[in-house]
Amino acid sequence: MEEKVKCLALVGAGALLGSVSTVILYKLLSRYMADTSSENGKELVSTTAIGSCAMKGEMPGLDILKDEIVSEQLTRNIQFFGIELQQKVTASYVVVIGLGGVGSHAASMLLRSGVGRLLLVDFDQVSLSSLNRHAVATRADVGTPKAQCLKRHFSLIFPECCIEAKVLLYDAKSEEEILSGHPDFVLDCIDNIDTKVALLAACVRRGLKVLSATGAGARADPTRIRVADLKESTNDPLSRSVRHRLKKDYGIEGGIPVVFSLEKPKVKLLPFKGPSGAEENPLDYQMVPGFRVRIIPVLGSIPAIFGQVMASYVVTQLSGLNVQTEPIVTLDSDHYQVLHQRLIEHEESLYGTNEEVQVDVEEVMYIAKELWHGRSAREQSAKDVGRGMWRSVNELMLVRWDRTKPASVSNLILLKFKEADEHESRTLDDIREKEPEFFKRVTSVLKRAELDFGL
Repeated sequence: MEEKVKCLALVGAGALLGSVSTVILYKLLSRYMADTSSENGKELVSTTAIGSCAMKGEMPGLDILKDEIVSEQLTRNIQFFGIELQQKVTASYVVVIGLGGVGSHAASMLLRSGVGRLLLVDFDQVSLSSLNRHAVATRADVGTPKAQCLKRHFSLIFPECCIEAKVLLYDAKSEEEILSGHPDFVLDCIDNIDTKVALLAACVRRGLKVLSATGAGARADPTRIRVADLKESTNDPLSRSVRHRLKKDYGIEGGIPVVFSLEKPKVKLLPFKGPSGAEENPLDYQMVPGFRVRIIPVLGSIPAIFGQVMASYVVTQLSGLNVQTEPIVTLDSDHYQVLHQRLIEHEESLYGTNEEVQVDVEEVMYIAKELWHGRSAREQSAKDVGRGMWRSVNELMLVRWDRTKPASVSNLILLKFKEADEHESRTLDDIREKEPEFFKRVTSVLKRAELDFGL
């Protein structure tokens, strides 16, 4: 009998809770469904919906986050950033050029993150073969311009965003139309070298922040995708060509962040076959001069991840959230063991003991990779990457920054052998007086180690 009473009590409590939840949800929905309607019936949209830009340069105000539906839709972002940083994102204007597998996912996530204004640019149309990697396109969208396709879908996801769609090819003639208006960020998701180089050079010339996507095709390993300066990208033919052209034609050697994969391409370009099935000259089928026609095999998830990485990078930049990207240091465990052994031998030679060495190989890896990026503390930018970095590590060693303190994770710097000898002959007061900028920079890096390790 007691068992039945308990069961009935549980069922009753569940029914009551369900009823209360239903009533609350109904009241919330009915409050807003009365405000707007569509041809097909009532929809849940906020009273501040903009849908598209009525005037050039129009932006949603910061009050948009006070709207109950908008604040609920962005509640996870607000919880992550805080209201002030989310307001910076909502007040931002981002241009996305190239709306294929990478660009469509990047734009989609920027929209879902609450970016207030988006300009979507692409001259191409949705094709059946692009559905394996496009963020929102369906079969019904095949044959429609990618820019208009995204705008249509985006207006259903976040109608408060001010969305402009331009069916345009980026070139010198369209540069002003696309890049004017002082965008807070430009996303380069173009896969054509000539257009890509021209866009990046224009962004540098205009002083615009830009993030560029390199080759996402022919790859399969998502764990090797990185964000770094263009000059540090490796194993990527597209970024290598872009790097060469920017330096040769515009004198630009770096300063442009890129998303790339450390993975070597798994497959090659497929031979071009015409309607007859025989191999033909792809140039005969070009719709736009300079654009490739040959097919790059693509695993759809990889360009999607490229796009998600781009959106994450840009949103955190727009908000001002400090995120340290993992440095591109191509070393193996043997290098860190060598650095650790050199430290022990140096301590024994200088102090007669290694008892004050308070780091193991894993912590040496953190110091060399995360703090000093595999190069001397006296080098402010990467001069060696890839094999060059591998060779340069053979000339480096760890030494104490402050000789009065133990060789701990927050008191070790990476220097070349000659630099280490010179450092050991000087005092910190001398360095502070004669090289204040160097002293400040090293102190700042070591302070980061204290925070990371809770020291």
